Parts: sequence; structure tokens; C-alpha cells
Amino acid sequence: MAVDMLESQGTKLEMNTGTTGSAETITVMTLSNPTVLTSIGHDLTNGDVVAAADFAGDDAADINGNSYVVRYATDDTFAIDLDSSALTITDNADSATMTPQTYTEICSITDWDLPGDTHNMIDYTALGSTRAEEKPGIPRGSAVTFSVNWTSDDTGLLAAEVARAAKTLKTFKLTYSDSSVHTFTGYIIGINDSGGGDDKVNGSITIHRVGALTLS
Repeated sequence: MAVDMLESQGTKLEMNTGTTGSAETITVMTLSNPTVLTSIGHDLTNGDVVAAADFAGDDAADINGNSYVVRYATDDTFAIDLDSSALTITDNADSATMTPQTYTEICSITDWDLPGDTHNMIDYTALGSTRAEEKPGIPRGSAVTFSVNWTSDDTGLLAAEVARAAKTLKTFKLTYSDSSVHTFTGYIIGINDSGGGDDKVNGSITIHRVGALTLS
């Protein structure tokens, strides 16, 4: 029988950070720290990742083409982590947009452990049984841990921290080197970093998987 393998190099972790949708038009831009943007009736929520486009002004290059995590969202406004208090940027006469990114990669993973479903064993042993009688209960998810190269400005990591703090159920994709994908839902329950002398900063992200694990 021929021996085959799948190379782990190139595997990436992504988190759902927005809806597959249209760009949100920016009608007012408040130059502050953080920057506050007005988009009447937008559909964004805290933790979404948006890409900026078509802003104007001498410092427009400081925002256009960049991705930001949505914070402090209200019905008509939201904030992004940009200190624009000393910048010259405008909404370009209501032409500027923020477009939600469907999935955003989280850091660069270095290893992972993705267990399948587990089952509690239901014991229905009776006095007439000659040995323990058990059967598996309903399937349940388990904790998934990813080790990562930790960087403080990683957009996906920032979005993950917002999702953790808000206890938001998220969808994740683990894409392998052959383009196959494991998809699952879960809650981020831990984000940690560590380091030492003459070393890089290492991190880990722990997700409690609650939905089915789907391979496509």
C-alpha cells in the first residue's frame, strides 16, 4: 500500500469576524483616540474586522488599506484603534467605506491539537446485570489549543480578545496545506503569552468547541 501524508506547514487558523456583506458608508469621522466613525444603521458588531477604503486628506494613507477591529459599536457609530487626533483625514464627502472581512487569520500558528467529539458514558447497570452496562451519551465538543507566534498588533488576535471578553460564539476555520478545511464553532476561553531571555514571545489560544467538527 502506498504511504501518504499531509504536510502541516502552511496550515492557518481563521475566525469569522464579520458578515459577507456590503461596505458600510462613513458619513462622519471624528478625529480622536480611538477614531469614531458614523455609519447610519450599520450592521457591525464589536469584534468584527473591517477594511478601510476611500478616505481623503493629507494623512489618508494612514488608514486606507488597513484593517481594524470594531469597538464600542452603537446603532450608528463604532470606534477603531487609530489615534487620528493629530491627523488630517476626512470621510471624502461620504465616499469612505469600511468593509467587513468574512474571516481573519489569527497570528501564525506553530502547532495545534484538535480533538474530535467526546461522549459521556451512561451507566445503566442494574442488580441483574452480570457486568457494567454502558452506552455513549450525546456528543460534545472539547477544548482546542493553538500555539502561536504572538504579536501585539495582529488584527486577528485583537479580534479574538474582543470575542473572548464578550463571550461571543464564533466560527473558526482550520485550513490545511491541501486546502481542506475543518470548520467549527466555539468560545475563546483563554489567550496567553509567554517569553524568556533570547527568545521570541510565544502565545496560545484556547477555544472550547461546542458545534460539530466539519471537514470539507
